[in-house]
Parts: sequence; structure tokens; C-alpha cells
Amino acid sequence: MTKVAWNSKELTVGQLAERSGVAVSALHFYEAKGLISSRRTAGNQRRYHRDTLRRVAFVRLAQRLGIPLKTIKEALDELPDERTPTRADWARLSAAWRRELDDRIEQLQRLRDDLTDCIGCGCLSLDRCALANPHDRLGDEGPGARRIDTRLTPPQFCCSTPQPTATQAPA
Repeated sequence: MTKVAWNSKELTVGQLAERSGVAVSALHFYEAKGLISSRRTAGNQRRYHRDTLRRVAFVRLAQRLGIPLKTIKEALDELPDERTPTRADWARLSAAWRRELDDRIEQLQRLRDDLTDCIGCGCLSLDRCALANPHDRLGDEGPGARRIDTRLTPPQFCCSTPQPTATQAPA
């Protein structure tokens, strides 16, 4: 590992890659997407402010949570003067992402629970679909698996939950 002076205010792309654990090509990609920025030397070499380390860590953590790069960029763009995210910034931004993550967790739990019986009325559970999807009601909502995405079909409509018949009122 190349030792960078503790008081060095700027890092080369190689130093940033080594310190952050992110490939140089990924750093170039992040820069092209506007997630990080650099200045160019007279010899056209990139130089990153030392705070970029925290910004890269922020991007990597958000990616691990499944947050799309576009959403990460929008969040970072909310920071004044392209400053490094602070603990308070992370708390605010992560709170905004919480609902999206909760939806994804619920979708994955439903997928796990229905994995052996159903693919969300796409459909492999023909012996049960008359209850879960009478008259192919979900087919009218669009193509693909509909029950897995909780934003499209609320959790009360699933194969394990008996569905109301035409003569019964929903609970």
C-alpha cells in the first residue's frame, strides 16, 4: 500500500482506488456519472480532494443497500457546495430511502414465502389461482408477475390468503 502523507489534501486516482478499495475504472465511472469530481493538473492527471474518500464510501454503502446510482446522485446533489456527507446528512438521506427499502424487503419476503408455490400469478400455481387471481384479475393490471411487487398489489392478495368470492364483500 502506498503511504499517503497524513496532511496531503489531494489524492491521485491510484491512491484513491487503493484507499477506498474501489477499482480505478469504477472511480472514472463515478466521476462520469457526477458522483465524485476531480481537478486536472497541468499534465491532465486527475487529483481528488481527500474528502472524496468519504463520498466514495457513501456511494458504495448506498449501492450495497440497493439504491440506484441515479438516486444516490440526486441525494448527493442536495448537499451544498458538493461537500462531503456528514453523519446528519446520512441520517436524513437514509430516512428518505427507508420506505423504498421496506418495500423491497417486503417483496423479497413474499418472494421467499411463495417461491415453491407461485411466481406471482405469472403463473405456475394453476390449482390455487382460482382463489388468488379469479378471472385473471391480475392480468388486467399488466404483464409479468404482479403479486410480488407490493407497490402494484397489496399484501392481502396472495395465494396463502383466501380471496373473497364475487358474492362476498372484502373484509
